[in-house]
Amino acid sequence: MELFIEICKAVLLGIIQGITEWLPISSTGHMILVDEFLHLSGSKEFVELFLVVVQFGSILAVVLMYFHRLNPFSKRKSISEKRETIDLWIKILIGCVPAGIIGVLFNDQIKALFYNPVVIAIMLILYGIGFIVIERRKKRPTVNKLSEITPLKAAQIGVFQMLALIPGTSRSGATIMGSTMLGLNRKTASEFSFFLAIPVMFGASLLDLIKFDGVILPANILVLIVGMVTAFLVSVVAIKMLLSYIRKHSFEVFGYYRIILGIIVLIYFVVVPFFI
Repeated sequence: MELFIEICKAVLLGIIQGITEWLPISSTGHMILVDEFLHLSGSKEFVELFLVVVQFGSILAVVLMYFHRLNPFSKRKSISEKRETIDLWIKILIGCVPAGIIGVLFNDQIKALFYNPVVIAIMLILYGIGFIVIERRKKRPTVNKLSEITPLKAAQIGVFQMLALIPGTSRSGATIMGSTMLGLNRKTASEFSFFLAIPVMFGASLLDLIKFDGVILPANILVLIVGMVTAFLVSVVAIKMLLSYIRKHSFEVFGYYRIILGIIVLIYFVVVPFFI
């Protein structure tokens, strides 16, 4: 019975991860709320490992969904298409440099300084307002395809992704908002954000796995697998839904959602304890 309960928790956490990782609404903001009511059994090290594994499931969703598009060695591609794919990877790697450098050098300090409910709530609200303001500018996009992204724009988007190291910002939220400010249309901004996640999240997951020094029990392996598979399946659905949604709608609704969530986080973690 206890194992069944842990599997149910893993499914719920996988669902939350799969949805919030790709929508610009902050997976950290949701996870910190869920963690107040839903605790996985096991050591602190195992819980941290679980979060890494479900994140890995989300990454696999992007890799498999866009495998042909991201594979420069596909036999079905012409020489020019292969070169275009290699060019895309160069831009992806350029975009990952800022977050990669700062993440490796200051990851522990950032977590110690900023990983708290107040910072998360403030970031949720600020970027929520940012989405609303940007969407209301009605500025015509100048970049409508991934091939039109220049190395300079890729680096600039990478700076926005670096800002997402502060929890509550949302990696996809920061990169999508930054991309639209730089002239990318919604679809191109979203897809480039997905692709930027691959090396960044793989790298972050690898660092966390290297640091892991706990013991994994046989029962916990099943919990890890369930969480990863759930995050993978939900990520596929979330990505498809987001791309379908933004064909006819703006990101403004996500701005309002972030503001509401940020207010809820503030009330629960700051206002409520003040009166208790």
